[in-house]
Amino acid sequence: MSSFFDAVKDLKHSATAPKACPVCGSVNVRFVGSLSGWLLPAMYVCEQCGYSGSLVLELEEASEEQENS
Repeated sequence: MSSFFDAVKDLKHSATAPKACPVCGSVNVRFVGSLSGWLLPAMYVCEQCGYSGSLVLELEEASEEQENS
């Protein structure tokens, strides 16, 4: 059971991943709406191509193992 709490603690304190537009791949995506993510699904708008929607890509940093392969 303690491993569950450790996993939750790690999630809670991890930094948010940068988000990218699923259409053009730009990282210039902003969160919009005061109720989005709480009462309604989170909504994002891409400043580059104008995409608007709840689906965005979360970018992860490549680990050293992935870079070396």
